Amino acid sequence: MGKSVLSENKIPKSILELIEKISSVLNENNIEGYLVGGFVRDLLLGRPTKDLDVVVIGSGINAAQLCAKHLGIKNVSVFKRFGTAMFVASEIDVEFVGARKESYTEDSRKPFVEDGTLEDDQNRRDFTINAMAISLSNNNFGKLIDPFDGQNDLQNKTIKTPLEPEITYSDDPLRMMRAIRFATQLGFDIEKNSLQAIKEQRERIKIISEERISDELNKIILADKPSIGFKLLFDTGLLEIFFPELHNLQGVEERNKMFHKDNFYHTLQVLDNVANKSDNLWLRWAAILHDIAKPATKKFSNDLGWTFHGHEDLGSRWVPGIFTRLKLPLDNKMKYVKKLVALHLRPIALTKEIATDSAIRRLLFEAGDDLEDLMLLCECDITSKNKQKVRTYLERFSQLRIRIKDVEERDRIRNWQSPITGEKIMEAFGIGPCKAIGDIKTAIKDAILDGEIPNNYNDAYNFMLVIGKKMGLKEPVKPGNESN
Repeated sequence: MGKSVLSENKIPKSILELIEKISSVLNENNIEGYLVGGFVRDLLLGRPTKDLDVVVIGSGINAAQLCAKHLGIKNVSVFKRFGTAMFVASEIDVEFVGARKESYTEDSRKPFVEDGTLEDDQNRRDFTINAMAISLSNNNFGKLIDPFDGQNDLQNKTIKTPLEPEITYSDDPLRMMRAIRFATQLGFDIEKNSLQAIKEQRERIKIISEERISDELNKIILADKPSIGFKLLFDTGLLEIFFPELHNLQGVEERNKMFHKDNFYHTLQVLDNVANKSDNLWLRWAAILHDIAKPATKKFSNDLGWTFHGHEDLGSRWVPGIFTRLKLPLDNKMKYVKKLVALHLRPIALTKEIATDSAIRRLLFEAGDDLEDLMLLCECDITSKNKQKVRTYLERFSQLRIRIKDVEERDRIRNWQSPITGEKIMEAFGIGPCKAIGDIKTAIKDAILDGEIPNNYNDAYNFMLVIGKKMGLKEPVKPGNESN
């Protein structure tokens, strides 16, 4: 009986006890079973995991139901189409699947699937580090079964396919994204033949749905250093296929010995800066998209050099289209990214001048609860290699934060709502819905933000009467004051 990798590696007691119970049920029912995939990989890497993937020889659904019954678990999710079933035990996701072998046609990533052996199942895995298995049988419980020397690739920090990489990536092109995702998450290198195969097979990514691509892309973005993945996506040619706007940021143009910075690598630096300070996926997306429209707004003049005027507004307008194409959520998350892209130059501009209270009030009004995230994005947008320049910018941001706090406490502008409603305007002038109502509300908003009137009901109401009179509106005659 070989050594047990389950006893040799640190594993939470609750997970080990669950594995032993599953093993007991499988053995009592003469079912051959193995722990596979990410659990085995992460166990050997010493990384925490809350997922157990179990491959059995035979029906995965039957094995899951037997184990769930023994554990007293009533809720078992069954996916007959895929031959899988899963349940949650002690906050651990446990998924069962029958061992299988697959074959593919050239124009589809949907395989022809049939029952197989453990060897068949390991052959179809994406990478050697995911093709290891741990036996759950009584006679060799805990034994590592590693036909492709994945353990060595873990030690050498290498992403490599079990079979020829051209076959692996052609069969399931999403594996190209997964290779880059694992390289990013784990800090591994993709083996040179495998990397070359991705470049050669890159066009195959077009048969993968945008949802699945974006799922892998988001995992890259959430890594500790997402720039690793984006550089690989760029170098392999994948990025140009599914995210051309980001790919097009790359490059430096020179005229009259004047250059602009490479906005692709600048964007990746901003993304890494944000990743160092926040796990917020959508703030990271704002970092990715903050300069996305620079190529479309780039101009050169002998006086100013290179300019990108209006790139923040155009970039903001591009956000919904990019989210739609990549099948990202079109809800408040998209609106949040759109807002941050639109506003990302505002705080920077306020640090370059003596910011007026009016300008700060407008920033508070437009940013609302997202102001702190906007300020963080702007600080991360400082990527100069000149340390003194960076220190100066950060000192100015610190001073701006003090000013913002002071104005906010005094004027209560964040998430501001007009003290005068449309109904109150109609009542005051005896009118129905019309354009004048919106004009009056805008005038009141501007007057408060510009500091012309205090932010309260009485001053706003009196200002409304003055503006209405200038527009030719008249207050309705009150009962008892009619002319004879």
